[in-house]
Order: sequence, then structure tokens, then C-alpha cells
Amino acid sequence: MKLAGRLNRRNAVIAFADSGGDGAVVVLTHGAGLDHSTFDAQAAALTQRGFRVIVWDLRGHGQSTLADGVRFVASDSLDDLGALLVECDVAEPVLVGHSLGGNLVQAFACADSDRVNGVIVIDSTWYAGPLSGFERFALRLAAPALSLVPAGRLPRLMARASAVTPEAITRTEAIFARMPKNRFLDVWRATTSFVDPSPGRRFPVPLALVRGAQDRTGNISKAMPRWAEAEGVQEHVIANAGHIVTWDAPDQASRTLIEILNGWSHLVVGRVEPS
Repeated sequence: MKLAGRLNRRNAVIAFADSGGDGAVVVLTHGAGLDHSTFDAQAAALTQRGFRVIVWDLRGHGQSTLADGVRFVASDSLDDLGALLVECDVAEPVLVGHSLGGNLVQAFACADSDRVNGVIVIDSTWYAGPLSGFERFALRLAAPALSLVPAGRLPRLMARASAVTPEAITRTEAIFARMPKNRFLDVWRATTSFVDPSPGRRFPVPLALVRGAQDRTGNISKAMPRWAEAEGVQEHVIANAGHIVTWDAPDQASRTLIEILNGWSHLVVGRVEPS
């Protein structure tokens, strides 16, 4: 989908695309350092199945701009998502988020559940889940550790940690290399800023969880099964895929999204009705 739309925001311009139509609305939000192309295959598959699909680039990513000297912070992206829904005149979409996008849609749904009709989290941690002492330590250490990696080596290092197939590693390295190191570190800090352990909190809208079987990013492989058990939902684990499951296994990722959406609902204009 070409990002033909532009949404003017304070210190940023958000690039987006809206397939239009009367199908249930699905909004796809990518992860840190990536862009809307993370969901190229899934957007095409969902559109072909009659869904209305909205994709966008987070501020400072892809075709979306961020003013010089302005740092990337999580709260701005939450506000951008809300403004995008207004711009597209969307009520109660299903929000799909990968990695940082998964943290973002969790936070958005918990803060404003009346505006959301379902959330699909892909390769993202349980932002309200309990953390061990080691997990807390690792979170605090992540950004300082990455700051020590030379800028020229960081994209390759992160790509090999994020994807497992040669094609996906190459694609990931190329897209990570477009972002200046300082901004990448700000984006990484924003990802961890969403983590807010809240024992006993239940997710307020229908939820589905998806991850690559070889995702070794952070505590996702440990936290997501615990999350699925706590919420009583199925965890969809895709074989032969790492953190960027939509590139490592694009066809299976697309089939999984469609399976989840079809299992939740019958189509109604503008929304999905949970069964």
C-alpha cells in the first residue's frame, strides 16, 4: 500500500494509507526502527479478504517525519494513533501491533478501550505482566548496552537478533541502517517505557497473541505464554520465524491473522464483533 495520506501533527507529519471499503477495520502498527512495509504481505492478504486496512509509519520512521531536535517519546505515538483513527473516521478497529507497535496498541487499548474492538499483539512483551529481578535488570541495561555498539555495526547486530531467514535479515539490516543511532536509542527507550507491571490486570478488549518460535528478543518467549495463560487465550507460535515474523514467515503470518479475525467475528461495517 502506498502511503498517500499525510496527517500533520505537532513536530511530525504522519504518513499513512487507508484501503477504504466497508469491511471490518484493521490498523497495522510496526515496530521500532521499522516501517509499514513490515506488514506488506499481511496488508495485501487482509485487503483481498475484504478487510479495510490502515497502515502507517510511526513518527521518525519510514515516510513519517520528526522535526529536527525533537526526541521520539512513547506518549507522542499514542496520541498520533488516536489522531489517525479520527482522521480516517474509524470507530472501534482491531489494532494489530508488532514489537514496539504491540506495546503501543496494548497501552492504547487499556487507556481507551471504548475506541478499540480487539487487539492482536505480534512479537511483543506483556507490558502489564510481572517481571523477575533479572528481567528488570535487563530492561535497565538494554539501552546503555546498545549505546556502546558502534553505529556502523548496530544495524547488522540488531537485524541478526531480529530475523532468522537470510532474506529477512538483509531486509531488516537495510531498514535499520536508515535511522540515526541516537534516534534508534530513543525509540528503544520508548519501547521499554511502556512496561508497567500490574498484577491481576485483565486486558479490556478481545486479545490474540502471535510470536515467532525463534523470537529471542527480550523476555517475549517467556512472557507471552504466561500472558496467554493469564488471559485464557491461545498463543499462536509460528515455526521457523524470529522476532520479525511477518518477514521470516509472511504467508503463515497472514494466514494466522486471518484465522484470528475470522474466529473472533462476523463482519459488520466498520467493526469486528467478538464471538
